[in-house]
Amino acid sequence: MAIPIIVLEAASSASAGLLTTPLLLMILFRQKYPRWWFDWNLALLQFWSRVSVYVLLMRDEYPSTENEQAVHLEMAYPDAREELGRFMQLFKWLLAIPHYIALAFLAVAVLAVSIYAWFAILVTGKHPKGAFEFVEGSMRWVNRVISYAFIMTTDQYPPFRLKE
Repeated sequence: MAIPIIVLEAASSASAGLLTTPLLLMILFRQKYPRWWFDWNLALLQFWSRVSVYVLLMRDEYPSTENEQAVHLEMAYPDAREELGRFMQLFKWLLAIPHYIALAFLAVAVLAVSIYAWFAILVTGKHPKGAFEFVEGSMRWVNRVISYAFIMTTDQYPPFRLKE
């Protein structure tokens, strides 16, 4: 099970570079964040969230490629000239390193909690509320870091917490 996850992470890291670098250059040199690029990134993050919710046993319905279903993820479209610092985009990924470290440990915890939840669902037929909220909070944290460091929708440093 670990090998497919590693391959998936490597593929997502490579695609993140392809999707982030041109955006970084557009914000840096033109001070523009094209609306279609924002919509694409938001749709991709929404889909990834639906798949994660399904894989982590939080929903039973197969993730749709088009509909929101029960997973709602919204972000405000940024005004690149007013809300995003030009040169800040060069260093955001570096400033987020403490988050990467914390999220790596959190990913291990999410895996353990998901295995526990799987057994709890088998025995009781219900997902434990505490486990659900922990995984949900972890996903929120990941989405905040992604929107800060890679999708570049905000310059506000994400907080180190599971809640909003």
